[in-house]
Amino acid sequence: MKQNLFGKTLNELKEVCTELNLPAFTAKQIAQWLYQKEILDIEEMTNLSKKNRELLSANYQFGRVLPLKVQESVDGTKKYLFPAQGNSFIETAVIPDADRKTVCVSSQVGCKMGCLFCMTGRQGFQNNLTAGEIVNQYRSIGEWPNITNLVYMGMGEPFDNLDEVLKSLEILTEDWGFALSPKRITVSSIGIIPAMKRFLENSKCHLAISMHTPFDEERKNLMPIEQVYAIKDVIKEIKAFDFGLQRRVSFEYIMFKGVNDTPAHVKELAKLLNGIKCRMNLIRFHPIPDSPLVGTDDETLQEFKEALNKKGVLTTIRASRGMDIFAACGLLSTKELIKQQEKDY
Repeated sequence: MKQNLFGKTLNELKEVCTELNLPAFTAKQIAQWLYQKEILDIEEMTNLSKKNRELLSANYQFGRVLPLKVQESVDGTKKYLFPAQGNSFIETAVIPDADRKTVCVSSQVGCKMGCLFCMTGRQGFQNNLTAGEIVNQYRSIGEWPNITNLVYMGMGEPFDNLDEVLKSLEILTEDWGFALSPKRITVSSIGIIPAMKRFLENSKCHLAISMHTPFDEERKNLMPIEQVYAIKDVIKEIKAFDFGLQRRVSFEYIMFKGVNDTPAHVKELAKLLNGIKCRMNLIRFHPIPDSPLVGTDDETLQEFKEALNKKGVLTTIRASRGMDIFAACGLLSTKELIKQQEKDY
């Protein structure tokens, strides 16, 4: 199969030009066509000679892929289904909120982390997405010119696919790419420390850490990664890093009834986060099939938020969106994967 041009960095495009004996300046022209123009075919790159377009087309294809389907919620949230390698599927969500429009992209097909509350983890790990497949989720939705924020909070663990994630961030933020401000992009992780340190050193984008409980044993039950990278060690590394004035760190905290929503959790969270300028995002649990977990009621959720704020931890409650269109990450792609398997069978 021909390689995709879409998803290559400027340096990689220079390598393509060297390989095909194209002029060096052609790499920047190709980048502009890939990331700044409304085309879908190499033949439309009209400032390249016909001979050079033929050379490119003989070895490469443009590489953008349109979504297979889209579901729209009554609240305006949209969930796109994209094809991925190996007859699999990934999800991309667009979430409107007042003057903001956020796109939530996936970084893997499935996930190997096995978090108890996550539907994507039940698929198991299938593939890492390429930088092109990640960026395609932003560029190939109709809303892309009006997107204000981009978050890596979809299917998969971004830091388990860090090389491709960093390449995608380069394409999104560099002038030859989409020229988005890093302040508009947040990458979420469960806390793989070596990759987190690489990300912090090689990107200017915001960091979000999925915490969900401050207690080691509870977190091991919810998130097996705690056995390898304890949340206390993750926070220690964050405290040691200089985020500066323009960069933000936040913590994601899904609320489970009777599991992680007590005054003892508030006290331990305040102790653990002392000295970090951060935000805590409380998240309602979106039920998934056959889960032993139940979401915290709204009254307890509000009390938990107020208690953390009183202890100096800036805390907000994330609004639940898209409840009528398989809101929990992984539900839509799992449904489509099952349909495909039944069809093949």
